[in-house]
Amino acid sequence: MTGNDVVPEVLWTPTPERVERAAITDFTAFVADRTGRSFPDYAALWDYSTNDPADFWGAIADYFQVRWHDRPTAVLPEAGMPGARQAAPAEPGQAPAARSADWFRGGTLNYAEHALAGAGDTEGPGDPAIIAVAEDGSEEMLTLADLRQRVGAAQEGLRRLGVGQGDRVVALVPNAVHALVGFLATAALGAVWSSCSPDFGAPSVIDRFTQISPTVLLAVDGYRYGGKAFPVGETVAKLRDSLPSLAGAVHIPALGTDAPDGMIGWDELTANPAEPAFTPVPFSAPLWVLYSSGTTGLPKPIVHSVGGILVEHLKSLRLHWDLGPGDRFLWFTTTGWMMWNFLIGGLLVNATVILYDGSPGHPDLMALWKLAEKHRVTLFGTSAPFVAACQKAGLRPAAELDLTSIGAIGSTGSPLSTSGFRWLADEVGADIQIASFSGGTDVCTGVVGGAPTVPVWLGEISCRALGAKVESFSPAGEPLIDEVGELVITAPMPSMPVFFWGDEDGTRLRDSYFAEYPGIWRHGDWIRITGRGSCVIEGRSDATLNRGGVRMGTAEFYRVVESLPDVTDSLVVDTSTAAGEGDLLLFVVLTPDADEAAATAELKKAIRRELSPRHVPGVIVPVTAVPRTLNGKKCEVPVKRILGGMAVDAAVSRDALADPDGFDEFLRVAAGSVTAAAGGARP
Repeated sequence: MTGNDVVPEVLWTPTPERVERAAITDFTAFVADRTGRSFPDYAALWDYSTNDPADFWGAIADYFQVRWHDRPTAVLPEAGMPGARQAAPAEPGQAPAARSADWFRGGTLNYAEHALAGAGDTEGPGDPAIIAVAEDGSEEMLTLADLRQRVGAAQEGLRRLGVGQGDRVVALVPNAVHALVGFLATAALGAVWSSCSPDFGAPSVIDRFTQISPTVLLAVDGYRYGGKAFPVGETVAKLRDSLPSLAGAVHIPALGTDAPDGMIGWDELTANPAEPAFTPVPFSAPLWVLYSSGTTGLPKPIVHSVGGILVEHLKSLRLHWDLGPGDRFLWFTTTGWMMWNFLIGGLLVNATVILYDGSPGHPDLMALWKLAEKHRVTLFGTSAPFVAACQKAGLRPAAELDLTSIGAIGSTGSPLSTSGFRWLADEVGADIQIASFSGGTDVCTGVVGGAPTVPVWLGEISCRALGAKVESFSPAGEPLIDEVGELVITAPMPSMPVFFWGDEDGTRLRDSYFAEYPGIWRHGDWIRITGRGSCVIEGRSDATLNRGGVRMGTAEFYRVVESLPDVTDSLVVDTSTAAGEGDLLLFVVLTPDADEAAATAELKKAIRRELSPRHVPGVIVPVTAVPRTLNGKKCEVPVKRILGGMAVDAAVSRDALADPDGFDEFLRVAAGSVTAAAGGARP
């Protein structure tokens, strides 16, 4: 799998003035003064950050003036990977005693204290901490003082319900004020937060929350999406019945209903005014539990630490995204995706965080762009599918709106196509930094992304993140440049999981990340790192296309297929195994006015021309939708397993899918396609 060594077009280059005012430039001077070293460019700073992690992360803590209650005695006494080796069993919910990465030993702190510190009393009425917007246009603005007041009252209410340090608070909530207040109140107590979006079905929520035995449940009575109301009272009732550990449950009347028996209302929870008080906890104490997609089994409950998330998000948001006071930060997300956890980190760097609750396409795809204009958004975060949808719809946001406030656009969730880069530059703003970035739930951040001092090349991710020693590995474990290999991380990061909940001896964590290359984190993606330091994510490594010995990542395939005007979505599956080459099947969602025969012919021509004759699929099948997880990931691996003969229930958990019913249609078409492929004809 070799890459193209032709240097692509530079879409954006920071001006000298932009470089000079960037926070990363100030941090570089801070580190140079601290170390006596010279850092002539980003590459030099990245080398330092990954080869001397103890000094780098110590510099991060000092530069951002982390509020220690007890100062640490050492930053990283031992630089091994967290969970990479056998650990002694621990009590449920506790990190294994022999965990090998011990960050900021002896240090205690509190995440909520940092989030609510903000700019103190100097903020003006035009500088809200939070702007919460619903899809019907209703808005709520909170100053930092307002937010502190609400968090203090919620903290007091949770304390009355019995929540203390280490207890779990779970929430079935949309991306609105209640979610943020509930999380910060939980964190202030030194307790552990976990949330799901209310559009999750009851089995999906139960599969997640039952694993961590929560003390309190916060739940809405329903949510609004696409102009419609969706009650979730039945889901909440099933969830309460499945959680015997609950000491209390709180009803949030998003649809205006009364609290059911056995639940108290949000107003009752927050009835007693109080100033927030911050419980100091160890650096490695759990902050929240996130979950893997759960498409092929019980979702993994991934635990991140208070301190690890704090220093990682300070670094990422301030240095890579250049967010700070006066900036406004919007990222479309739900509370069931790690990007929500990343978004609310904007409070750590004194930016205004914009919470949007609803559909990004209601009443049309201009909704978020109009929101960006209205609130003068400086960092606009979205996903590659949203960009593709805007492009296919022929939108020209900058021609209709004043989007000059936007300095950077972030895209994640899946690789941003070359045509997506081009559309953003042409139709949103040529002076905007396009920061495609990739990381994931496992580390709750991006490990490759952008920086305000690094150019943007068409179709590429600009750089590897500071502190993230990302490499491309061959199957033999050799580093590669300008070749596609496994994305690995060869040095520890503070935001790597401290443990999986209930994984007492660390076996599940170790098998998830360290089985392929002992002691080295295998992320599960294909990556190509160029000689310039930029990167291209080529898709999931467990969904590789292997045709006649030529391996290719699925992302490279999608870049070609989804660039065609008649295709709105696609999924490719290679049924090859170690026993031999199988069928290559391409499923496409076509535009309503597309001619199927013409689209199929054009697809084959484009794939042959842009990829290789070997990658022309034997069968191209139109479908109404591509199966995706609740977080929007394409279900390549479950489909491949099913096509290989695995029973559906063993290959995929339907409750982890965004549209379980749509998967039925897909499976019927897939089964017919396999049969047809064997005979060489389309069904």
